[in-house]
Amino acid sequence: MRFRRRTNPAPQSFWDHLVELRGRLIVSAVAIGMGAVAGLFLYDWLLDNFFLPPYCRVLESQGIDRACTLVITEPLDGFKTRIRVSLYIGFVLAMPVLLWNLWRFITPALNRRERRYALPFVLSGLLLFACGAVLAYMTFERALDFLISFGGESVDPLFSPGAYLGLITYMMVAFGIGFEFPVLLIFLQIAGVVSPSRLSALRRFAIVGIVVAAAIITPSGDPVSLAALSIPMYIFFELSIVVGRYLQRSQRPSALPPGR
Repeated sequence: MRFRRRTNPAPQSFWDHLVELRGRLIVSAVAIGMGAVAGLFLYDWLLDNFFLPPYCRVLESQGIDRACTLVITEPLDGFKTRIRVSLYIGFVLAMPVLLWNLWRFITPALNRRERRYALPFVLSGLLLFACGAVLAYMTFERALDFLISFGGESVDPLFSPGAYLGLITYMMVAFGIGFEFPVLLIFLQIAGVVSPSRLSALRRFAIVGIVVAAAIITPSGDPVSLAALSIPMYIFFELSIVVGRYLQRSQRPSALPPGR
């Protein structure tokens, strides 16, 4: 679907926004679908070389001497798991398209100076999403070890593909989305919705909100994942205030020349 060229500065009506939103949602859905198709072919390789190793290392560290395999308990479990993991992979692969269409959709609300942040918005969003996904993967082994150990020595971990792969892929996507937090805050400051001073005044409430949000985002509920997500999000909160103040100073009109 082709989008309309904006050849005049006339504001769009509500229905024009809905038409453009529909078009960009269709493009995003197609991008996710194409990424999911690629995920179907990458599934076996990712399962053996990426998803299973943390589980195998936890079994080895706990002295559980058996094969590192996942067990299917339902006839459709393997099929549903492959489809769901492929959709997660498609979402990750389509992230550049999703961020670009999001930026293009909100561009009409910005002035010419603010629109120049398109490339930094997309690149920083991709980088932060990747960092969040990598952090989730790196901390998943410790979180899994804690969850298994907490169950007691008499509990033998035997996971189904749906439960195990659903947890690790969801956590990676959830951490990636959580790491988009500073991009959202900086954009709100650019758009004038909130100011750096206002964010500073809400710092105490932000700490509580970040911890609560991290607890909701992390499905495992373990303290390792909670700390791994909430601490970076608070650091990003403080950095977004610093960036907002810098952008605020850079947008101030220059001083008048001498003699004026």
